[in-house]
Formats: sequence, C-alpha cells, structure tokens
Amino acid sequence: MTSNLMVVVPTYNEAENLPIIAAELLALKELPDLRLLVVDDNSPDGTGRIADDLAAQHPNRVFVLHRTEKNGLGPAYIAGFKRALELNADFIVQMDADGSHQPKYILDLFKRMEQGADLVIGSRFVRGGGVDKDWSPYRKLLSWFANRVYVRTLLGINVADATAGYRLWKSSTLIGLNLDRVRSNGYVFQVEMAYVTARLGYKIAEVPIYFPDRQLGDSKMDARIQIEAAMRVFQVMARHRGLKPSMRRTSAYNE
Repeated sequence: MTSNLMVVVPTYNEAENLPIIAAELLALKELPDLRLLVVDDNSPDGTGRIADDLAAQHPNRVFVLHRTEKNGLGPAYIAGFKRALELNADFIVQMDADGSHQPKYILDLFKRMEQGADLVIGSRFVRGGGVDKDWSPYRKLLSWFANRVYVRTLLGINVADATAGYRLWKSSTLIGLNLDRVRSNGYVFQVEMAYVTARLGYKIAEVPIYFPDRQLGDSKMDARIQIEAAMRVFQVMARHRGLKPSMRRTSAYNE
C-alpha cells in the first residue's frame, strides 16, 4: 500500500533543516519508492537552491516547486497537493521541514489508513502522543485546550488535534475535498482541511506522535498567530457548515 507515496514539505528559510529531513525520508528502508516534493516560497536563505541540488542528486525522487512569494502556509500546501496529484501520487504525506514531524511515524500513519481511514493525523493529543518536554505549562494547556476542547466543540468534529500538520491523505480524499474551496492562509488552514474532510463524510483517524521542538532555525509560530487562528475558526464554520458528502468533487485536477 505504501507505493506511489509523495511527501509534501513546504519551506521558508529552512536551509539548515531541509538536507536533514530529506536524508531521513530518503533513507527509510520500508519506503524505497518514497518521493519528496519541496514547495519553497522564494526563501532568501537559499533553501530553494538546496532543494534544486537535492533534486539533481536524486532524480525522480526529489521534486521542487518554486513559488515567487511567501503568502502563507495554506496556499503553499494547496499548490503542493495539486502538484503531487499531477505527479500521480496515490498517497500524500504533509509534514514540516523543521524536524518536529519525525519520518519514522509515516509507517504508523499507513497502518492506520489500512484500517479504513481516508485521512490519518499524527496527533499530539491522543493517548500515547506528546509535545516537547520543554514546553511551558501554559503552552501545553493552551494547545491542548484549543484542540481537545475549543475546535472540537465549536466545529463538532471528532478530532483531538485539528491543528496538527503531520498528515497522510489518500489522493482521492484530496480530490474530493475540492482544494479550491479551502481559503485559509495560516495555521487555521489545518483546521479548515480537517473540517471540510469531516463535513464531506470522509473517515478521519489519528495516531499518536511525539512532537519535539525544532532544533535549528526560527519558529514561525507566536502568540499573535495562535490568537488569530482561534478567531478564524468561526469563519471556517460559517464557510463550510453546509457541506454534505454529496458535494464531493469527482474529477482530478489534471483532467
């Protein structure tokens, strides 16, 4: 089942981390056919050039999508998903480049998908999951409350970690969502994708992961972004609460 898998990794100023995460992904012995798509938003630190070098070193395994500007995590992922579908990926993993999403969990995601899920989330807040031991009690409580209580209750979805960015998708699920209807431009993008998936009747499952903080580079997350994402959950609800399974898209993006 793990054949024809593509990992989509968006990057912005990840020159230190990209070679590390790429090496770890390409070295997974259980996934010898894994392909990597780097979506770079014109990083000023040269991440895009590093991605091109990796593609030259690993032809037909590493691909690069260069975008001309940094205009948000959501549009980067949408562009990456569409490109992966054009490259005929059957399964698509989304993950960060900063080391917080450990490649070793990809097989766990697949094992859960084999049990019938359309989307599998690598979750910090299900039993067995966890976050970096150095997180402050306030940060742990805020993230737990946002996911386990706030988003889950407001949107009525049975997802413990709706803001998680480590996910395995079936290509048919991404096609069915109609990616053009997803508009979020920040960390609430993850919430919107989960909500649309649930509203359209797809089965969502979660597996536990440990989420360490990045060791290299600078984090893009701060309190302002967290607060903004929380407020935008209402927009997500208003935009998509009328969706039904009958409204799934039926044709691929490259048809």
